[in-house]
Amino acid sequence: MKTNSTMDDEELTPATRYLGIDPGLNRTGYALLEQSARGPVLCEGGIIRSNQEMNLAARVHEIASGIREVIAEYHPDVMVIEQVFTTPKFPKSSIIMAHARGAILFAAHDAGVPVVHYTPTQIKRLITGSGRASKEQMQHAIKNELGLKTILEPNDVADAFAAALCHYHTIRVACF
Repeated sequence: MKTNSTMDDEELTPATRYLGIDPGLNRTGYALLEQSARGPVLCEGGIIRSNQEMNLAARVHEIASGIREVIAEYHPDVMVIEQVFTTPKFPKSSIIMAHARGAILFAAHDAGVPVVHYTPTQIKRLITGSGRASKEQMQHAIKNELGLKTILEPNDVADAFAAALCHYHTIRVACF
């Protein structure tokens, strides 16, 4: 057992936990990043799936229930979520994502977790230097940031981690 005189600063103060979310109706990615004295640490990541054979209300409920479970298990200090975006080619995608995002925001608010929003372009620019980075570029940038041997998969988890990492770096810059 360590005494207070030998403890690292990291052990004296609780880490800040960022829950990154990549919202989707079929698959919602989540990633828990923890702030440490050595930098960001990926603690957990995964996917919340909804059953495509169920009606929309049931699917939205599945997403909200999954997010509630993640919040209850990991106790994040803040949730970081990607804002809804629209592409002229796939306008229905933004409507579908908005349903999932609404369920996620409801679950966060219900649990008292503050929520921060970033656009996909903001996240990509901060992580890769380009607001138009591909999913593959994002995965490789995150792999390098964490010093991993392989990329985070599926890309929903990588995107969720990117959202959390974006806020982590934004807060660090704002504090200095």
